[in-house]
Amino acid sequence: MPELHFHDLRHTGNTMAAAQGASLRELMERMGHSSPRAALIYLHATRERDQKIAAGMGRLYRNARSAVSGKNRHA
Repeated sequence: MPELHFHDLRHTGNTMAAAQGASLRELMERMGHSSPRAALIYLHATRERDQKIAAGMGRLYRNARSAVSGKNRHA
């Protein structure tokens, strides 16, 4: 595949790592960057990741409400 370059593989791998939740610091370590600026390129917002974030926030909210509700019942 002559049209495929090493940078393409690096970009794809680091984009996938970011989609799995790798932090900026983790991406910097993986790529050997000393500046966050370069690593930020790989933190693409994806629809799938946005959905995971929203679902996680929803769970946190429901758990917090449930905890408060449970305390009020036992008071």
